[in-house]
Amino acid sequence: MHRNFSPHISLRTKFIIFIGAIISASYLFMLYRTSVFDESMILRQAEQQARMLYKQILLTRQWASDHNGLFVLKREGIEANPYLDLPIVEDNSGHTYFMRNPAMITRELSLYAKHDGLGNLRVTSLNPINPLNVPDAFEKDSLLSFKEGAEEVISVEKSGLGRVVRFIAPLRVTDSCLNCHAQHGYKLGNIRGGLSITIPINWADDLIRRNTHSLIFIGVVTIFLVTVVLFLMFESLIVHRINRLSLAMEAFPEDLPEQHLLPPLFKDELDSVNDSFVLFCDRLKKSQNELIKARSQAHLSEKMASLGILTAGIAHEVNNPLGGMLNCVKSMRENPEDKEVMQRYLPLIDKGLRQIELTMRQLLNFGRTEPLTLREVDIETLMNECMELLSFKHKNIQFDIDVSVPTHLLLDAEALKQIIINIGLNGIQAMVNGGRFLVECKEINNELILLFQDSGSGISEKDLSHIFDPFFTTKDVGEGTGLGLAVTFSLVERMGGKISVDSREGEGTVFTISLPINKQPA
Repeated sequence: MHRNFSPHISLRTKFIIFIGAIISASYLFMLYRTSVFDESMILRQAEQQARMLYKQILLTRQWASDHNGLFVLKREGIEANPYLDLPIVEDNSGHTYFMRNPAMITRELSLYAKHDGLGNLRVTSLNPINPLNVPDAFEKDSLLSFKEGAEEVISVEKSGLGRVVRFIAPLRVTDSCLNCHAQHGYKLGNIRGGLSITIPINWADDLIRRNTHSLIFIGVVTIFLVTVVLFLMFESLIVHRINRLSLAMEAFPEDLPEQHLLPPLFKDELDSVNDSFVLFCDRLKKSQNELIKARSQAHLSEKMASLGILTAGIAHEVNNPLGGMLNCVKSMRENPEDKEVMQRYLPLIDKGLRQIELTMRQLLNFGRTEPLTLREVDIETLMNECMELLSFKHKNIQFDIDVSVPTHLLLDAEALKQIIINIGLNGIQAMVNGGRFLVECKEINNELILLFQDSGSGISEKDLSHIFDPFFTTKDVGEGTGLGLAVTFSLVERMGGKISVDSREGEGTVFTISLPINKQPA
């Protein structure tokens, strides 16, 4: 099965990217809203300016109309209006005056406004008298909309000078207007045309552009500073403390957690995690100590159980020479003066005692409880002692030993004895009707390889995966504790080795153990 691994991204980077994205999105939205607001405000300002100018022009036109127009002194650059009935008058002094009606006044005011950059204004009509008042497309559409009830029309357009606000409102006929426009068929209240005003806003576009650039610069600097501050805060408040917690986890159980964790300044969530980890470590150490104690007790229990099984066989080996020695002692008591009896029975008594002494010494060596310690071991001698213990009362089983390793190795002798005895007893109990038990011992790649092969009943496939489980046994009640192979597995692991088993039901079992070794120099 293939597993896809995503690239590693640190929590710090994720946090900075996430916060940076939120701040950037918020600032971009604020920048957009500010630009829209500035645009709207400037357009409203231009519209209001156009309305005020429209009202001012209306007032000026109304004043001129109420006074039947204005007369200005003739001078260079001032010409008469050819569309008026009375365009020129002279006074008694011979001065010539040209008449200015409201339309002419509006046109000349537009020239002043255009010169000062305030915009452009003019009178237009669908039926103009003066060809200069012919409406453009915007003005024509607006004049038509006035007939449908519109009070004003406003639009934003682009021109050669940039964007402009176009404003147009109707010009209605008043009483003073009828003096001139009645002859054209206009009546009071009729819309005779419109006052068109154009306000340039290219200056506003430049202002918005500069303001946007300033906001972008301020935003970039702000995001950078906020990111740096957040990075430093996240580094000191979270990342550094998480790293210390990770270091404490890696160093446990060699070092206590308190040696790596920072003392809490304020009780926050990470301090709670640290406290929970310290508490967990305390409970774990306590559980580990209890587990070691229970495992040691289980090893001892299994050793005692194996010792009991061995004792049953050893009793026969002790009783035989003991019975012979008792007969010798009885004969010697009955014939205390017979030196020939003494000479014949004393060597037999000595041999019997030495045989009992050897048996008891082997039994005591196996029953001794010692911690795992490396020491010089004569593998062949140790193997023979274990086989001799196993062979008591099992005359129908053939024990074969093949040892082809250096005689002196650094191993834990007591653990190795218990491993051999446990596997040996397991094999012997599987050969109810006798058989052959083979032990091979060799060295491969600086490892001691122990092979145990019996010709017993074998292990079924469903039981094979459970044979190293504590208290698992297929024997009858009273014949086994179910700890032998579990203890063997534990001892092999403690010695840094490995154990494997190969078995087929009815064909016997093979246990293979590999243990790291060190050769003892001569």
